[in-house]
This record gives sequence, structure tokens and C-alpha cells, in this order.
Amino acid sequence: MSNFKIIHQDKNCAARCGTLTTAHGKIKTPVFMPVGTAGAVKGITPRQLAETGTDIILANTYHLLLRPGVETVEKLGGLHKFMAWQNPILTDSGGYQIFSLSTLVKINDDGVEFASHVDGAKIFLNAEKATQIQNRLGADIIMCFDQCTPFPCEQLQLKQAMERTIRWATQCKEAHANSSQLLFGIVQGGTDLSMRTHCASELVRLGFDGYAIGGLSVGEGYENMVKTAAHTSQLLPENKPRYLMGVGTPTDIIAAVRAGVDMFDCVIPTRNGRNALAFTENGPLRMRNSSHTDETLPIETGCNCYCCTNFSRGTIRHFFNTAEMLGPILVSLHNITFYQRLMAKIRLLIEKNEFDDWAKEQLKKRPNGNA
Repeated sequence: MSNFKIIHQDKNCAARCGTLTTAHGKIKTPVFMPVGTAGAVKGITPRQLAETGTDIILANTYHLLLRPGVETVEKLGGLHKFMAWQNPILTDSGGYQIFSLSTLVKINDDGVEFASHVDGAKIFLNAEKATQIQNRLGADIIMCFDQCTPFPCEQLQLKQAMERTIRWATQCKEAHANSSQLLFGIVQGGTDLSMRTHCASELVRLGFDGYAIGGLSVGEGYENMVKTAAHTSQLLPENKPRYLMGVGTPTDIIAAVRAGVDMFDCVIPTRNGRNALAFTENGPLRMRNSSHTDETLPIETGCNCYCCTNFSRGTIRHFFNTAEMLGPILVSLHNITFYQRLMAKIRLLIEKNEFDDWAKEQLKKRPNGNA
């Protein structure tokens, strides 16, 4: 029996809404997952996170392996207790760090040797080890080990990475030993649509609980991202969740939902929040701007987040200008709430068969992927 149920399919595009059942509860899709790389969403308590409407959060295998270590997480009660989050959690496998820490890695068909960005210690990860670590951490959804490539990328390197991703996915499935966890395969191939087609075909043949589209948001640009995501999404089984990794802005998400994607994660709402950029339905606001000095309005009128119901733009600008840590916390809270409100609106519009027209209008207002 599938853990994923489609509730409604939009009549005018590939968008769909549904539910994904995990060991720690059901997730409404399309869904956005805030990123808690090292076991916490920066500056946000789990209680605050729940109040934003968040169903599921993401943590990272590589970073938790370095600090505090999988043994420590186990001794502290497992990942859910460690993070004080009893709702669903997804762990990335560490494949993205092959790209983001490229100057610190040595890679071959057997796996990857990392020089720790913390102390330079040598750490080896392969498909089997990455899966075993995730089994022990105990997240609800775990990811196959893959090789994420940069953009641009030479064809030979791209092909090698795609073939390794398929080989490693086979090894991950063989190593997976925790039946309470869902295992997702990751489609790679850069912006080469023929490679994406081949990789998706091989992963679907292997059979996974869900499928991710990896290797995007690495410099390829908005048009390439949307084209590649739309192409890949339609290669994946209709009855399994589709997850676009590391994407993105509100515009990115709207375009990808229209293409049939169900799941998203990105550091954008929290990273931008820490840097004084707030998302609103009328576009982003830069909270350090002098125009906010005496402004009594909240960041967004009608927003029910803790930030907007208690603080003015002028106060928030003051917090940033005096390096008061409350500023980044408040704007991060608002941004996550904004994203979750966006996802709730998307789900409702899909159910009402009104999403496609609304999406076209939103994308026309935000050309070239502008937030």
C-alpha cells in the first residue's frame, strides 16, 4: 500500500495536492520543509516552528555525523527527541555536500572522502554508510546517497555523477534496514534532459517510496531549473511523492508545483530572515532601509505570525541596526509563516481547480524567477 494519496489533481496543469503518511504523522502536500541542518532551524524553537504551520523539517546527515555524532544522537534519545520535534523529519544523505564542500572532497565510484570543514579530519561516506547512519538517526524520510554536480559541468563528469547516483541508489536500497522509514531516490543529470530521463527510468525500475529531483539551484538559473524540474517530474510515478531539493523562492515553488512537484526545502526564508529581508505578498522588504524608521505597520498587514502581531517595521529595523538577535529571529519566523501560508493557499487553490490561473498570474508578476 502506498504511503502517498493524491486528494485532488488540478484539471488545467500537473499540480496536485495530497497526503504523505509517515511514522510521525501525515504531511499535507504540496509542502515546504524548513531546514534544520545541524538539528535546529536557526534561531527558532520547535514550538515556534509548529505555530508557523510547519508539518515536517529537514536535517543533514553529514553535519550530524560530524557534530555531535550519530552515537551521541542515539544516546540522547534519537533524532526526534534530540530536536524536540515529534512530527515528521527528513534527513538528506550528505550528497549535496559533495557539491557545497567540493574543495574538501575526493570522490570515486566507491564513495567520498571528506576533509571535515570543522577540523580537517578525514571522513568517508558511501551509499551503505550514509543509509546506515540515517537508519540509526531515525528520521521518517531518508534519502539515497547521490552525487550533486555544479553548473556548468563537463558532460563526462555529469555522466559519471549520474551513473554513480544510480549505482549508489541500488546500494542504498540494499542497505536500508529500518522499515518505519521511507527511502527516496534522487534523480541527477544536471540540465541534460536525456540524462535526467535515463536516471529517472533506472530509479523508477528500482522502486522507491518517493523520488527527488536533485542537482538544481546550483547556478543553472530560473529558466533551466523550471524546464528541468518539469521534464523530470513527469517521468516519475504519479502515485509517489516528488521532491525538488533545495528550491527555492516563492516563484520557484509556484512554478514547480504547476509542474507536478509535491515537496520543497530551502534555507531561503531563514537565511534571508537573518539578513533582514522579509517576504510579503507584494514582494520582499529590506528591513534595514531607512524608510521603515518610523513605520508603525507590521511587516505584513493581516499576517498572524508572532512577529507581525507584536512588532512594527520601525522596531524591527532598530533591532537589526543595533545587532539585537531578536531581529533575525522575528523576520525568520515571519518568513517561515509566509511560506507555510503560501503552501496552504496553493493546496486550497488546487482543490478548487483555481491554481493554474492564479499561478500564471503570479509568474507573470514575477518574471525571471524574482521572489
